[in-house]
Amino acid sequence: MNRGILFAIGAYLVWGFMPIWLKQIKDVPAMQILSHRVAWSFMLLALVIATRKEWNDVRKAVGVKRTLIIYSAAALLLGANWLTYIIAVNSSHIIESSLGYFINPLVSVLLGVIFLRERLRPWQWLPVGIAGVGVIYLTMDYGRLPWIALALAATFALYGLVKKIAPLGSLHGLMLETAILFLPALLYLLTLEVQAVGWFSHHGWSQDLLLAAAGLITAVPLLLFGSAARSIPLTMVGLLQYIAPTCQFALGVLIYQEPFTPARLVGFIIIWSALLMFWLEGYINYRRDLTLARRVSNPASIP
Repeated sequence: MNRGILFAIGAYLVWGFMPIWLKQIKDVPAMQILSHRVAWSFMLLALVIATRKEWNDVRKAVGVKRTLIIYSAAALLLGANWLTYIIAVNSSHIIESSLGYFINPLVSVLLGVIFLRERLRPWQWLPVGIAGVGVIYLTMDYGRLPWIALALAATFALYGLVKKIAPLGSLHGLMLETAILFLPALLYLLTLEVQAVGWFSHHGWSQDLLLAAAGLITAVPLLLFGSAARSIPLTMVGLLQYIAPTCQFALGVLIYQEPFTPARLVGFIIIWSALLMFWLEGYINYRRDLTLARRVSNPASIP
């Protein structure tokens, strides 16, 4: 199996079970969790780069204006996605957040078509339309736009698009993204300490360890995702993404027992059907291309 595909699967499994970690620190304000994710991730990545003696590469990248613009955009999208997800999980909206990541593959596909000129085959447009119907149905059932789902889908799909055109490798790129967010995050945490409302070191060692673990929990899947996004098509990245929301959905329904009405189940089934249709079409096309390639490479096998 392609290494990029394995990296993507690993990243999505970590993200799929991330609600378990967030639920353990649900009493920590969302902005503090976000700031700790940024700070600990930056320090971990800085240590890795220092160990590998690659600071010169990072300094060269910082000197290129285009690179800074690209990674500033990536950093803002990443921060927005993290904050939305933290709020969603700790306000008992895991199921709605899973909807966002179910929608995300098709949003990624559309962005690939619009910005990267990746072409969709005729039968791929059908599941995109069906997923849109599912979102409309759920909007009617919720009585509002599922803003958490839409925000997560949009920010992460755009982040994937930026990573696709970004010039740096996954390690240096993520290092630059967290570096851009690090100073604001650090100033925010220091301000909270001055005001005596900071969480870290004031609520027991277990909470401190969980917050410090944000570095590993955040950096590892992002490094995997960054490598995957650069080595396989954006459409494939979007296709594999369903692993994470499936895990999240199961956690929300089975473990945390969030409300899930039969009407909402109908909406999810519509979207799941669209994803299944998209996957089957892609698989059939992949098998056909593989067979054709084998025949071209071995003409003697052609009957």
